[in-house]
Amino acid sequence: MKSGKLIKYLNVILKFDERLRLVEQLISVSDQENKMQSISSNEKCKSCYNKIDFAQLFYVLMDEGLLFFDTADQKSNRSKFQFFLENNFTYAGDEGGQSKIKSISRQFSECKGYTYKVKQIKFLDEFIAVMQGRKRRLESW
Repeated sequence: MKSGKLIKYLNVILKFDERLRLVEQLISVSDQENKMQSISSNEKCKSCYNKIDFAQLFYVLMDEGLLFFDTADQKSNRSKFQFFLENNFTYAGDEGGQSKIKSISRQFSECKGYTYKVKQIKFLDEFIAVMQGRKRRLESW
């Protein structure tokens, strides 16, 4: 075999080897992501808030446009937001333990309604107090 053909075949083999390594890396990264996804999909983020306060927190963040899924369609955004919360969070239940969020639609509706304005103002005052306390701690470092 001539040296030119030998070099050509060696190049083909080396390129094939490089591609195999790239595929292996992709698979191992993909496997790690899948493992992380399965861990995170089984475990939910817990909240110290009761269900209505939990809903108020996220409703305000959504309503003010700080967190969103779909800025073009308000109804779709709210629906996706509720679905996300129901599948990824728990709230502080009445008996002290964490409770699954089966549906948060009613609580989101309460956040929107005029009837619950006083409740929302009270929640916001408490939340602002917590944030101001944090700001003071940071300023005193």
